[in-house]
Amino acid sequence: MRKAYIDIDGVILTKRNTLQAEGLHEFLDFLTKSFDCYWLTTHCKGDVKNVLEYLSKFLDDNIMGMISTIKATNWTTLKTEAIDMTNDFQWFDDYPLQAEIEQLKLNGKLDNLIIVNLDNKVELQRVIKAIDFADN
Repeated sequence: MRKAYIDIDGVILTKRNTLQAEGLHEFLDFLTKSFDCYWLTTHCKGDVKNVLEYLSKFLDDNIMGMISTIKATNWTTLKTEAIDMTNDFQWFDDYPLQAEIEQLKLNGKLDNLIIVNLDNKVELQRVIKAIDFADN
């Protein structure tokens, strides 16, 4: 199964006035049913406990139940350290570092990065459609 690496701030939570993103339920439902999901965020360094504690302040119980299956990653400097470049994956992030982009390029995986812009109110729906279209 393909892997999905998911950032939190700017992808599932807005950066300003921290709220859950528009269309989050549908987005996470799609990801958790279509991918083997992993957190790739500064909130998670090897353990999901901190992630779930942080997200519980902003997400409803239904979504909290949905994300309970998302696994932890561990990395030190670059998020790309946690990505298994040998498998098919999608990485959802709002602002990857230039060094991370370079690592994706070196591995021929730049197209696996999906940059999310929550300033667009229908961004998560756009992402679902783009992935669904690419798969068909």
